Amino acid sequence: MTPEVEVVDLLVIGGGIAGGSCALRAADCGLNVLTVVKAANPRNTATEWAQGGIVAEGDEDPPELLVEDILEAGDHIGWPAAAEQLAAMGPDLVMELLVDRLGVPFDREPNGDMAKGVEAAHSRSRILHVGDATGYAIQQKLTEALKAHERIDVVSAHMAVDLITRSHHDPDPSRAYAPDRVLGAYVLDETTGAVKTVLARCTILATGGLGHIFQHTTNPPSATGDGVAMAFRAGLPIRNLEYVQFHPSAFFSAQGDRFLISEAVRGEGAWLLNSRGERFMERYSPDQLELAPRDELARAIHEEMAATGHPCVYLDLANHHREGLDIAERFPQIHAFLRSRNLDLASDPIPVVPAAHYSCGGVLVDLDGKVPDVRGLYAVGEVSCTGLHGANRLASTSLLEGLVWGWKAGAACVDDVEAGASTDLNPVYARIPAWDSAGSEDEVDPVLFQQDWNSIRSTMWNYAGIVRTRRRLKRACDDLGYLGHRIERFYRSTRLSRELL
Repeated sequence: MTPEVEVVDLLVIGGGIAGGSCALRAADCGLNVLTVVKAANPRNTATEWAQGGIVAEGDEDPPELLVEDILEAGDHIGWPAAAEQLAAMGPDLVMELLVDRLGVPFDREPNGDMAKGVEAAHSRSRILHVGDATGYAIQQKLTEALKAHERIDVVSAHMAVDLITRSHHDPDPSRAYAPDRVLGAYVLDETTGAVKTVLARCTILATGGLGHIFQHTTNPPSATGDGVAMAFRAGLPIRNLEYVQFHPSAFFSAQGDRFLISEAVRGEGAWLLNSRGERFMERYSPDQLELAPRDELARAIHEEMAATGHPCVYLDLANHHREGLDIAERFPQIHAFLRSRNLDLASDPIPVVPAAHYSCGGVLVDLDGKVPDVRGLYAVGEVSCTGLHGANRLASTSLLEGLVWGWKAGAACVDDVEAGASTDLNPVYARIPAWDSAGSEDEVDPVLFQQDWNSIRSTMWNYAGIVRTRRRLKRACDDLGYLGHRIERFYRSTRLSRELL
């Protein structure tokens, strides 16, 4: 084998809570795991950016109640079996893996019990949190565990380019009618510019979301939808991509700063006010008010901004919060960010706008995270479509979904590898060609690259964002179709890089 080829039992593409829990489960059972992360720092994932918390079990909170909340928030388009699996497995897994094994320091009450918050569309207080930096705390402990595990190799600054499918390893055309098989991926080493061939009996897509295809987003820069794009190029089933959740409260500034103001701020009593100082949610959702589902809140804010001609609305916790709340202690990350912008969550209404936050759709998978009719491939986390969220995600369920499906997929991969252990894949591996870089010698022109990204983001925001019409969507299809042909030509003549991918 050359240095550009690596063979492992399991390739995990992504190092957030979904990919990380999968890697741990598989490695615990004896598989050799390679986890590739495209950020230079393996902790820099969407999980790290999650503020609010993770769903656990509240008081007088049977699983059926969480299932009902999930399906109601998703406009009853979700898959009940997925919600039932999450509610049945999730709370116990949070305690066993995150609390007992990883030691995530969730906030506690003075009596030592876990502190549990309430967020939009939840009927019980059931959200565990670490201040307003829950994801950061989880990711820190998870990355430490991945790096410490003797059977897991974590490499950063590596970005998957394409899945290795039958077209790469099976010369028999009659096999095109049988279920496909994925045997790893081509992976770009960003430090050297070389594309490696990583061969694996099982491959996990855990690449996260696609928020950065929109002009305004709460997502990290890595959320560019490359996992869904790889799946689409491989002909895999994609579902529900139209259901993009727009978080109702991203910090607004004329300079373009966007920073998530957590759901939990409204859970602690904050009001949404328009530029006239009116509490407008009384008109849109008189029963749930600021704790209405995110899609309802985002549309209401959009309507108020259009009606008033103002570029934002205001989130007021300073004058409307539960008695005894220490705002700086409860929301240290948000408090520090706002202070750096000469605002104070404890005394000022905060300007907010909706922003692309979460993709409820993705690569279609089953209850184990397995992609149907494709051997050796799983997808977990935001890149997948489990059917859990339907048309809209319930607050603080994303981390739990990643945890549950990651854990399930890890176990399923162990079964797959053990079942196929007697099959010698070396003859198949030998047929897989190296990545072909012929004709790709030009350096990326940053001006051309940035202009294409700007065009994609503005088109998606204006024509396929919070409010969509047939005319806008038709314009988006026309514009993106033209841009796609131009980018394809650009791709074929330009040296491969993370920016290009």
